[in-house]
Amino acid sequence: MIVFIKKKLVLLANPKTGSTAIQAALDPIADATFRNPPGLKHTNIQRYNRFYRKAFESHAQGPLETACLVREPIDWLGSWYRYRARPQIVGQPSSTAHLSFEEFVLAYLGGTRPEFAKVGDQARFAMAKENTDQITHLFQYEQMDLFIDFLNDRLGASIVLPRVNVSPLASVELSGATKAKLHKKCADQFDLWTSARR
Repeated sequence: MIVFIKKKLVLLANPKTGSTAIQAALDPIADATFRNPPGLKHTNIQRYNRFYRKAFESHAQGPLETACLVREPIDWLGSWYRYRARPQIVGQPSSTAHLSFEEFVLAYLGGTRPEFAKVGDQARFAMAKENTDQITHLFQYEQMDLFIDFLNDRLGASIVLPRVNVSPLASVELSGATKAKLHKKCADQFDLWTSARR
């Protein structure tokens, strides 16, 4: 979560959407940057509305807008799968090094997710409860240039994103049956991503 009180903007850091690179680029001009713990860095819209909005808006003496990136759901899961296959965590319950992407996604779709498949839900991250403030500006990760243009215009900046926290390469192929199951069970995530297109 990155806060710009004077510019009346809060960026919510959806995991696996370049949040570490965005944070590195914006930290010098932000009024507040939340890095740790991960639950605070990756505060979702519901937690923001409940715990932080009033405090920040009190300092801003007015409403703050929010912005967030969302990623195509299969690609988002692929990034999680590759990130959790990194050598540093091989042998730990969160590692996916011993799995195919197909197995990882099927575990994500299962009833009780094993540790390696506990990666959250983009719809839960970016959608507020009814009759509460929704995210003001939603962008697709795949249209990063539009998001950067928005930030440059809003913040009066000239942002260049560094390459940091990049997941290792791995095959992320899915069968047609698993894709169909994912589209059905995670329809809200696909709808959210589609709605963010500019």
